[in-house]
Amino acid sequence: MSRAVAVNIGANTNEPGFRGPVFADGRFAFVPIPESEPTREPVPTYGDLAAHLPVEIPEPLWETSVHLDPEFAGYPYCERHTYGDPHGVKARPLADLERGDWALFYATLATADDPAGWQPPEWGAYLVGGFRLARDPVTDYDALGADEQTVFANNAHLKRAEMDAAVLLHGDAGGLFERAVPLSDPTGGTAANRVVTDLSSDSGKGPWWRRPLRFDADATARLHAFVATRSFERR
Repeated sequence: MSRAVAVNIGANTNEPGFRGPVFADGRFAFVPIPESEPTREPVPTYGDLAAHLPVEIPEPLWETSVHLDPEFAGYPYCERHTYGDPHGVKARPLADLERGDWALFYATLATADDPAGWQPPEWGAYLVGGFRLARDPVTDYDALGADEQTVFANNAHLKRAEMDAAVLLHGDAGGLFERAVPLSDPTGGTAANRVVTDLSSDSGKGPWWRRPLRFDADATARLHAFVATRSFERR
């Protein structure tokens, strides 16, 4: 049975200064963070993404390059499901996964409408996507053969002037969710709901919305059921 690790991604009030929206019906917009490193080739900008997203991108950001990671097949300028991370706090738990496990991704999103009963009033943390690992995590990119390296060619970390990912993931199923899955309680964005406190290994205390969340096999199966049925709205 598969396990899962969920890590924080996406635009926030620090980078680039706003959060993607989530609507009362659960639809949302995934907005990546800015690219912070030099790249060896041109990468998409916020202006490139603006026409594809149900969110107004501030005009001063239109020429700013984006760090388009995770790469979700079907999202603008993406080819397949990949993710890379240079930071040990995320890379270590992801590197402990195996083929068939799930990499999940959550983002802090701004409540765009009058909040529904399951939403916090201003912002909250939400699962927004994930993918099943097609192979064990890659911790030594240089050891891969040429064909294996091609899988990651469109990942943002491979487009940096210096490839810096400590772990690379490739998925064969999954993608962005159609509806966001709340991790915050309706009382407020910083209050963890039972997906965090009952299913993950995290206590839900302190800044849990910045930490990797680990799910064992039973919790992962229950989490998939929540995503499929939206029963989380009634919990």
